[in-house]
Amino acid sequence: MSSSLRNIAKNAKLNMSRRIRRTPFTNKVEEFGVSDFTVVNHMLLPKGFQNTVEEDYWHLNEYVQLWDVSCQRQVEISGPDAFKLVQKMTPRSLKSMEVGKCFYIPIIDENAGMINDPVLLKLDDDMFWLSIADSDVLLWAKGIAIGSNFNVKIKEPDVYPLAVQGPKSQDLLVSIFGEEIKKIKFFNFRVFDFLGTKQIIARTGYSKQDGFEIYFKGFEKYFDGEEMGEKLWDIIWKAGKEFNISPGCPNLIDRIEAGLMSYGNDFTSENNPFECNLDDYCNNDEHEHIGKKALNEIKKNGITQIIRGVIFDGDPIKAIGKPLPVLSSKNDKIGQITSGIYSPRIKKNIGLCMIQKQYLEKGQKVLVKIKDNILRNGTITSLPFPD
Repeated sequence: MSSSLRNIAKNAKLNMSRRIRRTPFTNKVEEFGVSDFTVVNHMLLPKGFQNTVEEDYWHLNEYVQLWDVSCQRQVEISGPDAFKLVQKMTPRSLKSMEVGKCFYIPIIDENAGMINDPVLLKLDDDMFWLSIADSDVLLWAKGIAIGSNFNVKIKEPDVYPLAVQGPKSQDLLVSIFGEEIKKIKFFNFRVFDFLGTKQIIARTGYSKQDGFEIYFKGFEKYFDGEEMGEKLWDIIWKAGKEFNISPGCPNLIDRIEAGLMSYGNDFTSENNPFECNLDDYCNNDEHEHIGKKALNEIKKNGITQIIRGVIFDGDPIKAIGKPLPVLSSKNDKIGQITSGIYSPRIKKNIGLCMIQKQYLEKGQKVLVKIKDNILRNGTITSLPFPD
């Protein structure tokens, strides 16, 4: 490809259409200067505003940000067999899960391949939400339900998560919803009144900072002539000025430092939970689930690769758009970096790397191939990255 065509490709714009869904907050993120979008679950996800990724990172670490993460679609499973279906989808035991709890769960196929790693919310004994990354979990759930003759209803509800992330997030939400916010424990949720509606607020989020996610319901409702979603944004924004609030989105530096994986980037259906460091979520001795035989066989025989962190030298890199090969001292390919960027805190380039098991030990020296003839010295580290 010629350099002129490559430049055109780099500046290509997203072609909007009805197939790409807007959110209750899209008008607001546009008003506040969103610079880039991507599409997840057929819905817009802001990818940047006016700040650089590094500026955004430091702000997230110190203050509070408002993220439109409506693309985290919910798969609602309800009915007499709701628990049976959800339990059949995951190797994590849900026996101890109570109403008001959030569980991080791997969902696997018949070969123990990862389909998704959602957060599961238990709304009632017979109702659950799966808050999913970018995949067709709804169709997978329906297929299992039909094949198992489960008495359930499965749908995508009109729920649009709005994240409030950062160390000032609790103070901000207390100023709006009251002291009850402080009682929400990590990976728990409570229901709050908001202008005559009931809204779920969970202490969760796609960052290593303290934060909350408001599972907003009421896209079509209005308050004083304003759409309820925009009203919620405005109220949070007004209260947030005291805490130096900023519009934002999941920050790549923060995500990698925290060891938070991205479905489709850091793992796919070709990977199993053990390769993704999800051993603790595979306590399946007491229940049956899809892929149990395959998963137990993998556990018995062991894995050949696993996700680890890598720190590497050289000039600061921008967010990588394609995997970077990781080589041994003998120049043999032993893995690849799937998410990578420069960390201003660590003052090195960092990445998440799927690497052969014999090279996973902390302190292992490797080479990172940036371009055809450019190699940089790297070191394998544990996840999350050390402070």
